[in-house]
Amino acid sequence: MAKVGLAEHFTYKKLLRFVLPCVVMMIVTSVYTIVDGFFVSNYAGKNAFTALNLIYPLLMALGALGFMIGTGGSALVSFTIGEGKKEKANQIFTMLILTIVVVGAALSAVGFIFIRPIAHLLGATDAIVEDCVLYGRILLAANVFFMMQNSYQSFLVTAERATMGLMISVASGIMNIILDFVLVCLLDLGIGGAAVATAGSQFVGAAIPTVYFLRKNSSLLRFTKTRLDLQALARACSNGASEMMTNLSSSVVGMLYNWQLMRIAGEDGVAAYGVIMYVAFIFMALFFGYAVGTGPLIGYHYGAGNHGELKNLFRKSMVLTSIVAAVMTVLSELLAAPLSRVFVGYDPALCEITARGMAVFSLSFLISGYNVFGSAFFTGLNNGKISALISFMRTMVFQIAAIFVLPVILGLDGIWASVLVAEGLTLVITGAFMITKRKRYHYG
Repeated sequence: MAKVGLAEHFTYKKLLRFVLPCVVMMIVTSVYTIVDGFFVSNYAGKNAFTALNLIYPLLMALGALGFMIGTGGSALVSFTIGEGKKEKANQIFTMLILTIVVVGAALSAVGFIFIRPIAHLLGATDAIVEDCVLYGRILLAANVFFMMQNSYQSFLVTAERATMGLMISVASGIMNIILDFVLVCLLDLGIGGAAVATAGSQFVGAAIPTVYFLRKNSSLLRFTKTRLDLQALARACSNGASEMMTNLSSSVVGMLYNWQLMRIAGEDGVAAYGVIMYVAFIFMALFFGYAVGTGPLIGYHYGAGNHGELKNLFRKSMVLTSIVAAVMTVLSELLAAPLSRVFVGYDPALCEITARGMAVFSLSFLISGYNVFGSAFFTGLNNGKISALISFMRTMVFQIAAIFVLPVILGLDGIWASVLVAEGLTLVITGAFMITKRKRYHYG
């Protein structure tokens, strides 16, 4: 099968072939946490499962730097390649990866030191705080690998090596599953074993692309001599601010969800939310994977001035998003009860809470894909401000307001419905920007 490059004219078939590795890669990456949750819940117990879900948003918040530099940097690097400046693109790429290593290590050290008081602040009780600290410290030790892995997902697409990225993610995922089975199921190491399994898979996901880009290769990117370029770094961070905001605010919102759930429903509420998030990770990975896959395409054709192809990518993306959103919503409603039984079937009351929450939460899939693509589309156009605003309103402002207001009216159902309300309000903003900016960027 012929390779599909950045400069192609994209039919539906070519577009799906190009983004499919990214979609599968995001799904496989999402499986890491889900596998941990399955083994911890079924073999270490409900308290350990609650501890994992309580501390995980913090780990995602610290790892958000990798998403920001990966998505924002890949947009800048692909734009630079589109301008015909390949050597400069490689210098920027190398500089950005080194930035992740240095800043990521500093963030990990701070988190490692303060993980216990943070766990208490998040609502950890005496019954689960030690599990929170153990799981958190092991993954903080591997946090730089997690950040690098996240950034490479985007850079491998820009390098026209999306299939390689997929294979690396699959290998990492398989390692995670095997280690979880051995360490948690066979050796009974509990939540600590699950953390080691995830850390090992993150190391694989970071090490293989690093070795590839260090060696001479036939892709569009490789590591080269570089220097600190503050202007390029600022531009990459600005481009990727929306992705940073998405991950950071999702983590903050996740912490608030857990706090509200502990107050309203106790440990069962946090455990139920964890299961719902696992399902959401898989379904939303379709949207996020598509966004990661199309980002370099948008950046390249914008940099090359190919307005007709921008219009083509935009229109096809709207059609594909609509189809996937409808299918995902129907599937998630049908699978709410069966998936709940997979994770917490040992506790009928918890299973019922989880299935009910998942059914309400899943209605948001009808809307969320448009907001995810809208934010990523403006990232690809190197308009980080609009992209960040969409993400900030979607994942922070509207959700926080809904989390505090809706439970007063609807009780526990209000928490599950918060994301649906937030996505609906954000869609108004996303649609307004897409309409008003279509002439400026020549995609309408």
